[in-house]
Amino acid sequence: MYKKFYGFTKYPFDISPDPNFFCETSRHNEVLAGLYHGVQRRKGFLVVTGEVGTGKTLLARCLFALLNRDQISFAYVFNPLLTPGEFLQYALADLGLRAANKGKVELLFELNRFLIARYRQGSTSALVIDEAHLLSWELLEEIRLLTNLETGQQKLLQIVLIGQPELERKIDAPELRQLKQRITLRSRLNPLSQAETRRYILRRLSLAGAAGHEQSIFPEAALSLIYEYSGGTPRLINTICENALITGFALKASAIGPELVEEVVGDLCLPAMKTNKAIAPRSQQVAVNSA
Repeated sequence: MYKKFYGFTKYPFDISPDPNFFCETSRHNEVLAGLYHGVQRRKGFLVVTGEVGTGKTLLARCLFALLNRDQISFAYVFNPLLTPGEFLQYALADLGLRAANKGKVELLFELNRFLIARYRQGSTSALVIDEAHLLSWELLEEIRLLTNLETGQQKLLQIVLIGQPELERKIDAPELRQLKQRITLRSRLNPLSQAETRRYILRRLSLAGAAGHEQSIFPEAALSLIYEYSGGTPRLINTICENALITGFALKASAIGPELVEEVVGDLCLPAMKTNKAIAPRSQQVAVNSA
């Protein structure tokens, strides 16, 4: 809608996790490198946590691109609200194995045979579980037992758990002490700093086709305000910027000034992260100003 007006070739702030717009902060790069290394070197259990909107799913998509490049097989479970039987069936089916109408013993046998074949080819396989904080205690224990699929020297299946901070509390519970001892990488994604938020916005604008005039679209005052209301959370940054561009296009505004950002966050009912002071929606602001 606004691409031509602002000179973009693609939309810079889509909510969907696009690896082409990966947020290359030092922390995100470090976590991605750790995951990739952990899978490649057959390290077993890897855990990444982070608050809502900090880029966990996008990180997973970037990992998938690396695994595909190296022809490493992987299964991706994005909804872990499953029974142990359903979970095994889904994971095997995503690995390309026949899983329908098979019992647990048959599924485990099929999985073990597949993993050994991959090992003999000099490769490995990974099981990536998103929203892992939703895993039941029973299913977490079943997943731990999958790490028993191993040779005398190496793990046959590398397991990546990605979830919100509640996952950390589950892992630290006494009931899961055996699982905790098997974790070889444990990382956490944090919100961006103000400097990182600025680079994040300008980088996405550049990748979308605005190279050379990014700051004429989002001047410094607007960038600072976006950080204040997003708290450096990438998903909120995207939401604010996307709505600001839509509103800017409607108003034929070539630059997204701080007043326009204030208007957008008011419509979104976002509090300022630093002051925790809520902003009234625009309709309420008009009513107050005219009173």
